[in-house]
Amino acid sequence: MAWKIVERKIGKAGNSKQRQKRQREWDRKYGDNWLIGYVVDHEFISQEDALERVYYESYKAHFESHPEDLEELIQTAKVLRNPHAVATGGVDLQVPAIQQYLTSNQLNLQGQEVVDIGSFGSRSHKISVRLSPLTIKCAVAPKMTLEQFWQEKKCLAVWED
Repeated sequence: MAWKIVERKIGKAGNSKQRQKRQREWDRKYGDNWLIGYVVDHEFISQEDALERVYYESYKAHFESHPEDLEELIQTAKVLRNPHAVATGGVDLQVPAIQQYLTSNQLNLQGQEVVDIGSFGSRSHKISVRLSPLTIKCAVAPKMTLEQFWQEKKCLAVWED
């Protein structure tokens, strides 16, 4: 029994309606035995597990190698926001990953500003762009940004007995 990749490069999740439509198509085609995920270290892992092993670990690695970015974020931000998720109704991954890092390390935001993580249609702080998934290196594929990995390596797998 194992997960078998049936579709690669499935693209962006889209808004809620788009996600639901695709999921209904996969339900019709594969029943309830499908899962979205990634191949990491030659193993298929669910998207949920990839949040920890890819997203969180990428931000952790960035903060450990760029402590000045972490310090600037802590001193500037009161609240973190994902402008793309707000504008499109998309899924927010970067803010929860950063907040998890802060919590895991018993750190608190001490600033006074709303800081966007990313630069989607907004005036951003310099830290906003540096912490965007478009610029953060992916922990499991360092030649790619986090956003490149997340969008280009996403795949659909079906459980086979």
